[in-house]
Amino acid sequence: MSLRSFRSALIAAILFLGPVWVKPAPGADPGAWGPPTAGPIIVDNAVPVAPGSLVVQPYGFLRCTGGHFTGGWRRAGAGGDFTSLYMPVQVFYGVAPNMEVNLIASYLHNWAEGAARPGIKEPGAAAFGGLGDTRLTFKYQLVSETATRPTVTALAAVDFPAGHHLHLNPGRLGTDQLGTGAFTFTPGFNLSKYLAPFKLYANLWYSLFTAATVGTDRVHPRDRVTVNLAAEYPLSRRWVLLLEGYSQWDAGALVGPRSHQPPAALVGVLPGIEFLLHPRLYFELGASLDLAGKNTDCRYSPVFTMIFTF
Repeated sequence: MSLRSFRSALIAAILFLGPVWVKPAPGADPGAWGPPTAGPIIVDNAVPVAPGSLVVQPYGFLRCTGGHFTGGWRRAGAGGDFTSLYMPVQVFYGVAPNMEVNLIASYLHNWAEGAARPGIKEPGAAAFGGLGDTRLTFKYQLVSETATRPTVTALAAVDFPAGHHLHLNPGRLGTDQLGTGAFTFTPGFNLSKYLAPFKLYANLWYSLFTAATVGTDRVHPRDRVTVNLAAEYPLSRRWVLLLEGYSQWDAGALVGPRSHQPPAALVGVLPGIEFLLHPRLYFELGASLDLAGKNTDCRYSPVFTMIFTF
């Protein structure tokens, strides 16, 4: 990534995040759920927002591709310098007691430098940006936390293929693919538990993808299992340490034709820190680090997010 591209990405992130007031993820009774925190960055919270509450949370991820994981869990070169600025905005709303709906819309800008070009020996550069895919999620809390049991919440999510995925230009070196091209249906469960002094979180999701056309190719993605874990450790009333573990595992298709794509997997961690400026305004800073995987890219992604509750 050139200095000019990095400056452009940094300026875009500042302009995007600077004017936005965001909301923190809501928590349960402080006596039962410990001191207030912002909640994890990637791992999803189990406690829905309160009825009538509106939460807005913008993110800024600078995704730097450091290589590619082969089918044998080994790391290989990426074949160029690939960077993405991923800026989703998540809006939460409490529609009823124990029930939440949230929407994620995103902007994605990709850069490629020193990448191989079809039919040309010299490496090239390209850039492209636009809207990414959109996700709509409904969550309902099934079990409230007690001294012996965790909060348990069921969710159902749908991803819409809003990102550019058709009529891809080979000269753009893959930067113009901004979405999967598939509708994705994800049922799952979120859990959370306060075990003083730690706040613990877990996600278990199963995603099913429809067939999609990417460029001119018709693809049948594999189903995917997501397992995420997170822990928060409050240092003071304002500062909180955060550690997250994320993983995705491709599986066979439950419905539809058999996929001929090689199965992919990814395991990583995200250390971070939270700052509680105001009961309605939180900040989080961290970096996701892909540690192992197969048939997928290896990325390092600094991330910044703000949370504000209306």
